[in-house]
Amino acid sequence: MTETASTLNDAAIAAIARRIERPIVLVGLMGVGKSTVGRKLAALLGRDFVDADTAIEDAAHMTVAEIFEQFGEDYFRDGERRVIARLVEERRGVIATGGGAFCNAETRALILDECIAVWLDCEIETLVERTSRKKTRPLLRNGNPREILTQLKEQRSGDYSQAQIHIVTDDAPHTETAMRIIEAIDRWL
Repeated sequence: MTETASTLNDAAIAAIARRIERPIVLVGLMGVGKSTVGRKLAALLGRDFVDADTAIEDAAHMTVAEIFEQFGEDYFRDGERRVIARLVEERRGVIATGGGAFCNAETRALILDECIAVWLDCEIETLVERTSRKKTRPLLRNGNPREILTQLKEQRSGDYSQAQIHIVTDDAPHTETAMRIIEAIDRWL
């Protein structure tokens, strides 16, 4: 753990949590750790956690891959926008979004106005290794994952950079990354 992160005890985390009056939304490329770090962050803050992709699958009664395959990316992105708007309206504690969600101008504006957006970022090599563990990522099915992820990072970084907070994850343990997010939110507040 970083020296700063280790100074946050339970009482300090609870005090910061009481100051957070809006949902925390994690944005970034697939494989960056939004879901795993999001669960840890929510637990530390005593908030609920929801993965937007899981909420989409529950609403559609289909997997994200099936939605992409049957209806295409534009259809998926429209449903994603609506589900994220509902989650934000419900004031969910910590929301992990899909990699492309924050690239939708309407979704991005909503998140920036109503939430604390945290851009989780890491090196391409780390993303390639992490995304290779699952074969369920529709955007990586038709080509070289390294090239696709590099292109997506170039295309989306401008959108992601609008998030109020930017955290580089790489190989840090999930708890350390969650503590760094809490510290960054404390400074931002």
